[in-house]
Amino acid sequence: MRIHHTIGVICFLLFGNALANTFVFNPRTHSWSAVNNAGEVVKTGRASGGSGYCKDIHRSCRTPAGVYQVWSIGSASCKSSRYPKPHGGAKMPYCMFFSKYYAIHGSNNVPKYNASHGCVRVTPDDAYWLAHHFISIGTKVVIKPY
Repeated sequence: MRIHHTIGVICFLLFGNALANTFVFNPRTHSWSAVNNAGEVVKTGRASGGSGYCKDIHRSCRTPAGVYQVWSIGSASCKSSRYPKPHGGAKMPYCMFFSKYYAIHGSNNVPKYNASHGCVRVTPDDAYWLAHHFISIGTKVVIKPY
């Protein structure tokens, strides 16, 4: 995994996003798509994004729409440092951070509605595939609007 990470950083520094895959999350359809560098959709799946309102923090938790890049990829033992309140610890296997507070990660709870604190939840099998076969440092992440 360390070699994969290093190669991803080197490719990103040399080529930017020209050779990168793209992960697209659509919170309206609760789905994600993996688009390769040739523009072909190579895999799709079910996903759940940030909730319109989170009771524990008394505000919207919607995943911010925009274009990002993955800057960190974690292992199967990745855990949240923020949730549940107050000390974190929620399991986030194969967390792929695209922002300081937001990641794509595996979850056994991927409902057909947006339910997270802002992360993009995918099934554990999909998170494994994304982290090991598709996403690398510098991969573009597109979060579509709600």
